[in-house]
Parts: sequence; structure tokens; C-alpha cells
Amino acid sequence: MKMLTVKDLLGEDARALTGDAGLDNAIKDGYTCDLLSWVMSHGHEGTAWVTVQRNLNVVAVATLIDCACIVLAENVLTETDFLDKAKQEGIAVLSTPLTAYQFCAKLAAFLKE
Repeated sequence: MKMLTVKDLLGEDARALTGDAGLDNAIKDGYTCDLLSWVMSHGHEGTAWVTVQRNLNVVAVATLIDCACIVLAENVLTETDFLDKAKQEGIAVLSTPLTAYQFCAKLAAFLKE
């Protein structure tokens, strides 16, 4: 499923913070974790990574494991340098009012269809 499709299905529950960057990326599944070293060793290509971390290292890890997108749960916002780097790397960044659990539950339902 394409990132744009997920964003559209979520409607008001997701805002693209990086414009059109990465919205064409394919999502294979979701992953929720805030420990960067754990994500580096357990995350994988095509993941929609849900986190509340908002430092620039998140983008570096997402690039390393070839994430489809970064989802900032609970309306977490981040700095311009984070978003600029994500755009440069072609990674979509979404913000959602949902908790990580709620977002992943919805994503799982969408991917199951």
C-alpha cells in the first residue's frame, strides 16, 4: 500500500509534514519503538515507523533501514532540520493525534484489506 493511500484513509488523523516527499513509498507493515538502536537492529525496508522521538537521528535511522515513512504519534511536531532532511532522503513524515497503538491498529486493518 502506498503512503499516500494510508494518509488519505486516515483523513484528519494524519498530516503530511513533508509535503509530497515520500508519499509514493510502499508500506509493508508498521513498527513502533522509541529506542533508536533497537529500531536499527529490528526495523526493515518498507516500515511505517511510529515514534514520539523527534531528533535528527530518527531520520538517520529511518534512512539506514529504508523506512517508508516516519509517523509522529500524539501530535508530536519537530524542527525544520528534521523535516528538511527527511524530504532530502525521500521519507514521508506524518503527524497524527492517534497514539502509536491506535495508528498501528488502523494501519494493520488497512494492510489486511
